[in-house]
Amino acid sequence: MKTDIITVSSRGRHMEEALEQVDKLSAYKGLSPKGALHLRLLTEEMMGMMRSITGETEGRFWIEDEEGVYRLHLQVETRMDSGKRERLLSASSSGRNDAARGLMGRLRDFFDRGADEDIAAYASPMLLSGMFEASSTPALDLDWSMVRYEEALAGYDRESNQEALEAWDELEKSVVARVADDVRVSIRGRDVEMVIVKKLA
Repeated sequence: MKTDIITVSSRGRHMEEALEQVDKLSAYKGLSPKGALHLRLLTEEMMGMMRSITGETEGRFWIEDEEGVYRLHLQVETRMDSGKRERLLSASSSGRNDAARGLMGRLRDFFDRGADEDIAAYASPMLLSGMFEASSTPALDLDWSMVRYEEALAGYDRESNQEALEAWDELEKSVVARVADDVRVSIRGRDVEMVIVKKLA
């Protein structure tokens, strides 16, 4: 089953409709209160990330489910270039995007910047190291998975690696990391998509 696609804005338009759609799906599928709450929490986290994207952006949100596995999709076409982003951020009091903290903040950067820039120039090395599967054109096609991220982090010594320690701390504090079974982010040119996977079977 696939729900209707809802166009949401980084300025908050139609986000309530996205949440209402989750509630309707949960009722239609007869999900337990806990299952329904988990889907709503994950959607709220997605919408919060969407709100933190720099500038005016629209995204497409929908849910697919098959045999008790629910996939929440958020697809955004990046429109921001470096000059415009810098002008917007320079107008803020801190001159930077404070939302880029925590796991969702870091992932939000991919939506904010897209693949038209060198990701390695701004993303955390810990977030990137061993966690992307890249095509022959790595600046255009990238795939990230929370499951692969956790597996890669497990290979670091947290006692001697401060960045690994901070990365684990971010994961432990993340609502999404605690509730979701996986989070996948893919970049295809200017299209960036996040899929949050939740198994409720």
